[in-house]
Amino acid sequence: MRNLRTIEVPGNGPEDTLFDTHGNVYCSLRDNGLIVRVDVSRATTQVVADTGGAPLGLEWLPDGRMLVCNADKGLQAFDLNTCSVEQMPCDMTLQVCNNASVLQDGTILVSDSSACYPLADYQKDIVENTASGRLIRVAADGRCSVLLDQLSFANGVVAVGDGNAIDSVLVAETGTGVIACVPLDGGERRVFAETPGHPDNMSIGTDGNIWVAVPSLPSKPVALLHRSPMLLRKAASRLPPMLQPKPELCCRVAVYDSTGKLLRVDNGDTSAFSLVTGVREHHGIVALGSIEHNCIALYDSA
Repeated sequence: MRNLRTIEVPGNGPEDTLFDTHGNVYCSLRDNGLIVRVDVSRATTQVVADTGGAPLGLEWLPDGRMLVCNADKGLQAFDLNTCSVEQMPCDMTLQVCNNASVLQDGTILVSDSSACYPLADYQKDIVENTASGRLIRVAADGRCSVLLDQLSFANGVVAVGDGNAIDSVLVAETGTGVIACVPLDGGERRVFAETPGHPDNMSIGTDGNIWVAVPSLPSKPVALLHRSPMLLRKAASRLPPMLQPKPELCCRVAVYDSTGKLLRVDNGDTSAFSLVTGVREHHGIVALGSIEHNCIALYDSA
């Protein structure tokens, strides 16, 4: 990662990052519920909203508002003009509302990470591999339908297609290190890519590529547990924290083209930044989020 630098934010756990048209970066702080705007050129920050929960993924809505995936409260919309946060219509309960992609007609494709555990216990879900995550389509009027289920901690979401036609959606499975692809018309699921570690949030850069945050390296103990009976997995998830399988932290981003070909893997110094949970590329600048730090990181993609 070239010229990696950090900008401190007023809280811990900037889960995701999002650029606006002026090159400012917004980040969601899941420990205190705030949305923060970062002026990259001046390295200054401003709190712009309090979501009252645990905000994770951020996206822009067609009407210019910001979509907030709030693990505690579901889908929210933040109006930058009025500084108001309101609940969005959704007729399905989301246990862990995590990440989303928004279509031009206002349809939201959102990951619900686990039906078994709340966000605070996400590691238990991954160790047990409950495969209870879902990918849900939310129409503009709030009507919901399940596009894909039995996902291993459903996480990052990106809608893709040929040219200007969006026909499929990708969803990262953090537990198994796989990015799944399913057609929007309800066709068969396929593997889009196997990631070099456990994937988190995803986004499409201004370069047209798919950027994937990789917070931790592949875990052999977790992979072994996933091949074990559920009784053993449940026992492992209930061990004291010091005996739990530990993620091997890294500072890593994987970049794919639209066919699933791995173009590159960017690695950084873990002493400066690690556990990357969010990534955005914007005209050669890459912004990273992490639940491990009280700062975001930026580096040059070229």
